[in-house]
Amino acid sequence: MPLRLRATVAAALTVSTLAGCSSSPEERRKPDTSARLAATLDSPIDITLRWKDDEPGVAGRTVEFATEKAGPYTVLEFMPPGRTTYRHPDLMPETPFYYRLRSYFGPASSAVEVSLPPGEPSEKELTDNQEWMTPRTVEGPKVRTAPLTARGAGRADANAAAAPTDFEPTVKHATGIHFTWTDRAADEDGYLLEVRQAGSEGYRPVALLDPDINSFGLITLPEEKRASYRVRAFVYGEQSNVVHLTTGSDPGT
Repeated sequence: MPLRLRATVAAALTVSTLAGCSSSPEERRKPDTSARLAATLDSPIDITLRWKDDEPGVAGRTVEFATEKAGPYTVLEFMPPGRTTYRHPDLMPETPFYYRLRSYFGPASSAVEVSLPPGEPSEKELTDNQEWMTPRTVEGPKVRTAPLTARGAGRADANAAAAPTDFEPTVKHATGIHFTWTDRAADEDGYLLEVRQAGSEGYRPVALLDPDINSFGLITLPEEKRASYRVRAFVYGEQSNVVHLTTGSDPGT
């Protein structure tokens, strides 16, 4: 499921949604990815991507596309480890599409369980001060930080010292949670807030945050009344090969 914007308009300057998040690849050298991407045109306007999941230590991968090889590329989804396909349907006819993957690495905090009150927030709760929702950096005591790396990421403890700590939720109302944590990463590319709703098997990202952020408010979905949350500091690895397909004529015409 793509990331969804769950914040105020002010927060939109810092929180990125997955659909419509243009990537700016880092200039620093990073290890080559072993993921080899292939694409198939399933119909004139539907494309399926496939790749192998044999890269050690990855926290996940982004699937990105552009309509020009040089970009800009837009993130379609943050994919968990183990996923090896992605379907991009209902595309614009007779248009070139370019795709690539980027792995990302980094440790997650300890998980916290949150149970929200039943129902919906009151009008007063929705109109009161909403600053708690805005992603921001809250100054606190200085702590030791550690660099994140995609190199040697096959070791389980490679980035352990950079894991966020003191991850705390505060329930603000029936659909709102304020999260805070201690940033212990020295050079992260960002943070991912991840959720596992009751009854589901794995975590999925729900918010992409800038580096150094340690406070953020989430507006939840109805199925997230009971859920587990964690926050992950991450760094991007290298991108995969780029694949290119051009869609055909609109089958409806």
